[in-house]
Amino acid sequence: MTDHQTGTREEWLAARLELLEEEKALTRRSDELARRRLELPWVRIDKQYRFETDEGTASLADLFRGRSQLLIYHFMFGPEYTAGCQTCSSIADGFDGSVVHLANHDVTLCAVSLAPLAKLQAYKQRMGWSFLWASSFDGDFNYDFNVSFTEQQQQLGAIEYNYRKGDVSSRTNDIAANEAAAEGRAKFAAGTGTDWATYARQTPGMSAFALEDGVVYHTYSTYTRGLDGLWSMQQWLDRAPRGRNEAGPWWRRHDEYDKE
Repeated sequence: MTDHQTGTREEWLAARLELLEEEKALTRRSDELARRRLELPWVRIDKQYRFETDEGTASLADLFRGRSQLLIYHFMFGPEYTAGCQTCSSIADGFDGSVVHLANHDVTLCAVSLAPLAKLQAYKQRMGWSFLWASSFDGDFNYDFNVSFTEQQQQLGAIEYNYRKGDVSSRTNDIAANEAAAEGRAKFAAGTGTDWATYARQTPGMSAFALEDGVVYHTYSTYTRGLDGLWSMQQWLDRAPRGRNEAGPWWRRHDEYDKE
């Protein structure tokens, strides 16, 4: 027998209708936040960023691929990593299904990482992904958008992430519950072939850009829990009978579950 509260269908329906009103209120609030995102001022980007892609060297404007809107997922994959971050990998598993729909709505979806292109290509092949993934290796893009940090910045605690200044070496990734525990941090870092300090010099996020009359504008960025809505696995779990039901990071890359 379950130890969860049980009841009649009538009791369930009464509780469900009460919850429905709260869900509707949350939806309306979410719609309002979406509207306010659109009202943020656009910031012109004059810096000439360069990326390496499967098709060769590209500018930020080139990543739009002829469209007027660009969404970039800042994928945690540093130059020292031997594999992409497990959390970013589980989020990216949902990209390929969205790319074609976004492309037909004037939006290009692209991942960007600091690792060299060859590493990204090998990992992309391993994961079976086809979405656009560009390398910003040896450039300023990741640093300017506060998702990569130098070892010196880390040692000095002179970093800014999620619009706050602090010490990235001891940060807790809000996406990964209880990852701050030493054992959990070491395990997550080891999964990318690094130690925690090296692993933590990369952070997740997403940024949006617009292209008008040949000019690129930065319109929006979000980090940590701001990425929850992009992580489709967690959205499903939030509606499962036991919810996320996690005491720590339990997820793996999709090709690793049968190895344990």
